[in-house]
Amino acid sequence: MNPPLLQFNDKGIYCQQADVYLDPWRPVKNAIITHGHSDHARWGHQNYITHYSNIPIIKHRLGEINVSGKNWNETFTINGVKFSFHPAGHIIGSAQIRVEYKGEIWVFTGDYKTEDDGISVPYEVVKCHSFITECTFGLPAFKWSPQADVMTEINNWWAENRAEGKTSVLFGYSLGKAQRLLKNLDTSIGPIYTHGAIENMTNIVRPQIDLPPTIRVTAETKKENLLGSIVIAPPSAHGSTWIRKMTPFVTGTASGWMTFRGARRRRAVDRGFVLSDHCDWTGLLESIKATGAEKVICTHGYSDIFSKYLRELGYDARTAHTQYEGETNDTDES
Repeated sequence: MNPPLLQFNDKGIYCQQADVYLDPWRPVKNAIITHGHSDHARWGHQNYITHYSNIPIIKHRLGEINVSGKNWNETFTINGVKFSFHPAGHIIGSAQIRVEYKGEIWVFTGDYKTEDDGISVPYEVVKCHSFITECTFGLPAFKWSPQADVMTEINNWWAENRAEGKTSVLFGYSLGKAQRLLKNLDTSIGPIYTHGAIENMTNIVRPQIDLPPTIRVTAETKKENLLGSIVIAPPSAHGSTWIRKMTPFVTGTASGWMTFRGARRRRAVDRGFVLSDHCDWTGLLESIKATGAEKVICTHGYSDIFSKYLRELGYDARTAHTQYEGETNDTDES
């Protein structure tokens, strides 16, 4: 009996026929990468293949690497296996990987969301027989409001803080979430400042997307200039000496985990906004149905619960252990 087209081992998702890995978590010879977050694009591989728009991102993070780029829907063949990248809608440059061999089609989503965020190429449904999906938010409790509604909440919060003479400090990870926030902030309210980590990554992606002007917070930044502004910072900045410059300030976090009130308390923020770069429960189910896949493999997130529910719906579904993290609570790039 032939092995599955894609297998899970201690290094990552492996295609034996092509001798290539998808988003491997240990060093390998050949790696096809979905996007630039640190749990999917790791240092140490000999050769990287990714979408063109992801190249400057992973080079910024990993340094000088041997990487080649492909366009959307461009087929490239390795030992008879056809591969192609398709938009995942997760962050800038994020892709699904379609794998085809002798008429059998698999799709690995990486991380994805179905709502158009205005900065990522929107998610594309890819028909397949087997679908490897994340399920970071694979519980019915996770149901997202439209982005426009959440951004109205954020902009109103900023305006209220400005009226009270306070600085608004909004936490979001440096790749993806920060640029999504920047794209949708109401610049008529006031100036936008950024933490150095946010500014560095934003400058990397500015050639690809239209973003408003931002001001880096430095040691020379005057406290009075920050009053009434909004500052976008990574979660790691919370509680640091860096943030003291903002006093008086109000804090907020944009994350899917803000669905749970306890998550806001644990992060010790004043306001939580439910905004995720992953699918919610409904988005996951609709995406799986649209692919036409009969077999579904669930990776990171609420994988056991979600795969059990899929089996109840009639899918051949199971869980696979990986080292992907999804939208975690304590990193800047998840």
